[in-house]
Amino acid sequence: MGFYDYSARKMNGREVKMETYKGKVVIVVNTASKCGFTPQFAELETLYKKYKDQGLAILGFPCNQFANQDPASNQEIQNFCQLNYGVSFDMFEKVDVNGPETTPLYQFLKEEAKGAFGGKIKWNFTKFLIDRKGEVIRRYAPATPPLKMEEEIKKLLAETTV
Repeated sequence: MGFYDYSARKMNGREVKMETYKGKVVIVVNTASKCGFTPQFAELETLYKKYKDQGLAILGFPCNQFANQDPASNQEIQNFCQLNYGVSFDMFEKVDVNGPETTPLYQFLKEEAKGAFGGKIKWNFTKFLIDRKGEVIRRYAPATPPLKMEEEIKKLLAETTV
C-alpha cells in the first residue's frame, strides 16, 4: 500500500482519502496545542499560504501521546489552532502515532521513513514530507522549524508528476 491508499477523518468528521492530495507536495505533522513546539503552527501556516497555490498541502494530526499536551476535544483543538495561529491548512481528528492504536497512515509513514529512534515517533511536530507522486521523501525531527524545510519543498514543487 502507498500513501494514497489511506484515509483519515477531518475535524468535521468527514472521511478524506489521501488520494485527494494526489499531485501535491504534502507535509504530514503530528501536532499538540500545549507543547514547546506549538509555535511551529505559525511557520506551517506561513509555508501553506506561500505555496498552497503551487500545490503544497499540510495535514495536521493532533496527538495526545506525549506528556498529555493535547487533551482537548477535536473542536477545541480546531478553535485553538484557528484563533491562535490562523491555521487554514487541513486538520484531522486526534490520532495515536505510536503503540497498539496507531492510525494506519502513521504506521505507513513510520515504516517509510524511520527516524533516529527507529519507527517510533519521538515527540510532537514530527514532520513527513511527501512528493507529488506520494513517495515519502524525508522525516523531519520535532525540533526542526518548518521554515528549514522550505528549500526542499520548493524543489519538490518544481517537479512535475509522471
